[in-house]
Amino acid sequence: MQALMQQILKFGVVGFISFFIDFAIYTVCCNVLGIPYLIAGFLGFTISVIFNYILSMTFVFKRRDDLSRTKEFVIFVILSVVGLGLNELILFICIDIVYHNWAWLSGWLPVSFANVGAKFAATGIVMVWNFISRKIFLEKKNA
Repeated sequence: MQALMQQILKFGVVGFISFFIDFAIYTVCCNVLGIPYLIAGFLGFTISVIFNYILSMTFVFKRRDDLSRTKEFVIFVILSVVGLGLNELILFICIDIVYHNWAWLSGWLPVSFANVGAKFAATGIVMVWNFISRKIFLEKKNA
């Protein structure tokens, strides 16, 4: 149990670094450059997943002996693409379905805050997906 807690802590640190990269890119793209939020979400997520792969497979998960680094990266990317889909779906629901259709909400909450809140919600959900799926598909199993 202690090993799992240490792994979760390491995953959290790696996730924080990756989130910071993702969030910074997303926020600058949306709120400074005026790039639509779905494109900004894609850009931030894609760049951060590369950093996440390197850090996760170096510091968090024990590599499987039966996977080449190429296969490992492909699986990591596939799992991340599912995470990206969840990320984009949650952003879409929060912004297009909730924020833009609830007049009282969009009346008092600036869209920049809605973008940030949606990103936090998406990140929390995707973080759980990432840990569980990577633990199942990428980590070496103990005998």
